[in-house]
Amino acid sequence: MTILLLGSGGREHALAWKMLQSPLCTKLFVAPGNAGTASIATNVNIQPTDFAALKKFSLEENVEMVVVGPEDPLVLGIYDFFKNDELLKNIPVIGPSRKGAQLEGSKEFAKEFLVKNNIPTAGYASFTKKTVQDGFLFLETLNPPYVLKADGLAAGKGVLILHDLEEAKAELRLMLVDEKFGSASSKVVIEEFLDGIELSCFVLTDGKNYKILPTAKDYKRIGEGDTGLNTGGMAAVSPVPFADEILLEKIESRIVKPTILGLQKDNIEYKGFVFIGLINVAGEPIVIEYNVRMGDPETEVVIPRLKSDLVELFVAVGQGKLNEIELEIDERSATTIMLVSGGYPEDYEKGKIISGIENIEDALVFHAGTKTENGGIVTNGGRVLAITSFGNDYAEAIKKSYQNIEKLHFDKMYFRKDIGFDL
Repeated sequence: MTILLLGSGGREHALAWKMLQSPLCTKLFVAPGNAGTASIATNVNIQPTDFAALKKFSLEENVEMVVVGPEDPLVLGIYDFFKNDELLKNIPVIGPSRKGAQLEGSKEFAKEFLVKNNIPTAGYASFTKKTVQDGFLFLETLNPPYVLKADGLAAGKGVLILHDLEEAKAELRLMLVDEKFGSASSKVVIEEFLDGIELSCFVLTDGKNYKILPTAKDYKRIGEGDTGLNTGGMAAVSPVPFADEILLEKIESRIVKPTILGLQKDNIEYKGFVFIGLINVAGEPIVIEYNVRMGDPETEVVIPRLKSDLVELFVAVGQGKLNEIELEIDERSATTIMLVSGGYPEDYEKGKIISGIENIEDALVFHAGTKTENGGIVTNGGRVLAITSFGNDYAEAIKKSYQNIEKLHFDKMYFRKDIGFDL
């Protein structure tokens, strides 16, 4: 079948790499893709949010399935756009409906969903520009640190954790009144801080049946020891060493099952990934957030551990027959380390020549922010390459990734050297 994959990051390169292993995938287009996807599939210069251009292309190329990588097109309703169009309605879209995508598109919607379905989550309240004074008073009732979350999409950078009350008040004002994150922070959710260690649970659902994919843990901060600014993700490991059978059972019974049942109860169409951000507080899993697609860089460790045919899984999702497929997982550990541009997540330069990719051995290179230029590959984003390796445990896998990173170079290349320090 002819498949159209939307997105341009490391997540999409990993999905493309895996889908092309399926005998069901005869042709793969990636819109817009990167230098990595260009080397294995056909890149198409269309943005994932340009629905009119995607329609035209899908009809011209007889696309038989659309797989959505990033959150933006989902929140804008690409699933509904295809479903409600007479010419497109028979093309399955792997991703939730617009309403389902609100689990990520609105922090307030997600919190209300969690509370309504008795799913464990932190206490919270939400505020707007008009109620900023109430927000100050609410902050005064909490113990530090203070957690402020922009309600809308802010490219993974809309969450602040602050230790000083006056600084928290100042930031709340900046978000609500001065629109620090644009319209994304026209509403801000303030949460109680939870002290524990984070992990991510990935679920693939057809809206009724579900499969739990391998767990993963990512590293968001730019600096070693988890310091500095939040990024889109600097590394990931899978499986999570502390996620034992007891914790996994609690995650499924208290969080995954009620999430899928809650979607059904609210008649929310959902055929795609649910990414549940969790925190393990003294052995109890609590939901921090939902995302409505695979994480990045977690995809680069979760998908390589999947032995099952990914396209076959997607077909089953589209048909509502996910229960008929057995999930097969590689027992080995996988880690990925992200190489980023100097200055990221703030200002950085693009167009730096990347060398050494051809020297990588016993590891996978997934491109994130890259493009082809004058026959070579150059940097084209903040996060540039993800180096994924397997090992008998996460320590062995991490070591392999670092050994391969030594063979790579681009000007001002940066990566964290302490991944796994907290495990």
